[in-house]
Amino acid sequence: MAIRVERLDHLVLTARDLEATCAWYRRVLGMTRESFGDGRVALTYGRQKINVHPYPSPVWPLVADIAIPGSLDLCFVVAGPIEAVAAELAALGVEIELGPVARSGALGPITSLYLRDPDRNLVELAVYES
Repeated sequence: MAIRVERLDHLVLTARDLEATCAWYRRVLGMTRESFGDGRVALTYGRQKINVHPYPSPVWPLVADIAIPGSLDLCFVVAGPIEAVAAELAALGVEIELGPVARSGALGPITSLYLRDPDRNLVELAVYES
């Protein structure tokens, strides 16, 4: 029997400053901060979550071998139009590094904006073409 992956449940983001990272994702992307377990922190949105580990992580050894801040490229699908997303980012004072640009997403063509979180992770915000 072959293993069939159904969906991504969560991913882990390593942060130099846990509070600044959580505040940025709440302010810019509207995620919700939640505490769980023994003082651990997650950012939730929809039916997914991002666990946030401070650097260095106290959860060791259950972390990636090279878990460092700024090592992720993330892509979030957002409600469009992309021009309205860009205007909202500008109103929040968030710099857009690139975009809007045409890209290819998991389900087809997307239009994307690229920005950086406080640890310089690359955050892509994408809108699927209708």
